[in-house]
Amino acid sequence: MTIELQQAGKKFNRDWIFRNVTFTFSPAKAYAITGPNGSGKSTLLQAIAMSIRVNEGKCLWTQENNKSINEDAVHQYLAIVAPYLDVIEEMTVTEFLQFHARFKPLLPNISIAAILEEVGLTAAANKQIRYYSSGMLQRVKLAQAFFSDVPVLLLDEPCTNLDAEGYALYHRLIEKYAANRTIIVSSNDAAEIDFCKEVIKLTDFK
Repeated sequence: MTIELQQAGKKFNRDWIFRNVTFTFSPAKAYAITGPNGSGKSTLLQAIAMSIRVNEGKCLWTQENNKSINEDAVHQYLAIVAPYLDVIEEMTVTEFLQFHARFKPLLPNISIAAILEEVGLTAAANKQIRYYSSGMLQRVKLAQAFFSDVPVLLLDEPCTNLDAEGYALYHRLIEKYAANRTIIVSSNDAAEIDFCKEVIKLTDFK
């Protein structure tokens, strides 16, 4: 999966968040988006996901057979972790992953029970998510994304609310389950992006 930004720009009211972003995200590589707070890192990630539209330029998704992906179908090829995305807190994590799998298949050959063991939530498998700590909730978000059977992972501050053990989990998931995917991480935390080979600095596109 190749994602290409061509002279992409986004503004709110009269203020440009970023402009003239031209970049190609190649398959199975890891990238970081960095910049000061409020510089538009999350906005750019949402533009890449096509959950918001750019005001100028283009964002193009292309499969390996050079077939273009329609804007309305992009969501089928990605999973995202972000502080602003909610989960269904009235469900248990087991129910939530079962529900999620109805819309986006999970990785083959791994059960939900095994996923929960992998992310350290086995003991809370039948507890409603509303009773989870913030760190446990972040583990749910990581599980939802990393175990979705998609070629692209978009990670917006993926270690929010995680302790040292949670950071170790994040890197373990990257190593074990993301080697053949395109990963784009929006963060200024060196521990979240230390595996990324290329960096986009949003201060270059103001």
